[in-house]
Amino acid sequence: MSGHHTEITEGNRFEFGKNWSRFLSRLNEERIIRAENSLKMMLEAEDLRGRSFLDIGCGSGLFSLAARRLVAHVRSFDYDPQSAACTRELKRRYFPEDAGWVIEEGSILDRKYVQSLGRFDIVYSWGVLHHTSAMMEALEMAGSLVADGGRIFIAIYNNQGGASRRWASLKSLYNHSPRPVRWLLVLGVGLFFEVRSALIRLCRLQNPLPFKDWAKRREDRGMSVWHDLVDWVGGYPFEVAKPEEIFNFFKTRGFILTQLKTCGGGLGCNEYVFVKREDR
Repeated sequence: MSGHHTEITEGNRFEFGKNWSRFLSRLNEERIIRAENSLKMMLEAEDLRGRSFLDIGCGSGLFSLAARRLVAHVRSFDYDPQSAACTRELKRRYFPEDAGWVIEEGSILDRKYVQSLGRFDIVYSWGVLHHTSAMMEALEMAGSLVADGGRIFIAIYNNQGGASRRWASLKSLYNHSPRPVRWLLVLGVGLFFEVRSALIRLCRLQNPLPFKDWAKRREDRGMSVWHDLVDWVGGYPFEVAKPEEIFNFFKTRGFILTQLKTCGGGLGCNEYVFVKREDR
């Protein structure tokens, strides 16, 4: 996509796909099972047999793979060509020549493309819509893809006011900086938070070493702490929302909140699952 390439060149977009392509070398059965379990927990289902599953901004492809292994009919797309390529690679490894998993390049902000997709039992977009540069429009478009009685599972960065504005400035700096500066920013941010967490644990008379915390983060969704950190520092464009904003947005559009997992008012994403009422 020429628009995507221009945004990267001008420093206005992080290369998400390049980051996730490196993650694929670390993908294993344990991580895939963790991803499956996170879907089963939030969607309150032991499998997705017979359901249609749309992965908006499929990234590494891990959750499209997890949904397919849970026997959903999967359609994946991403604005970043390298992310779409990552997802195709996972399909090649695990579901070659599978008609039940379709992968495309596309944008949630492309109204014509979105209207061509139809409706889905499950619309999934974890940590994506706030990176589009038009989050509210992206939320509107994502919601339009949910079938009556279907679910939408999203994760959106928490709004911390001034702290979020500083994060946006840091992310912009990362994307406008040469490679050596980018690595220094990632290492600096990682070191800052690890030292801070270690001191907090020490004050609580707990083990100050970070490894247990890393394992917990990996267990949650099967992701990589390092690749998440790079995405966290570099992920741009960047928008945020308070939980009540997301709740009210979907409530007025006929959705009912069924699951909420917050980041405790701090950094990170709040996770939501909404069901679309069938009477609309």
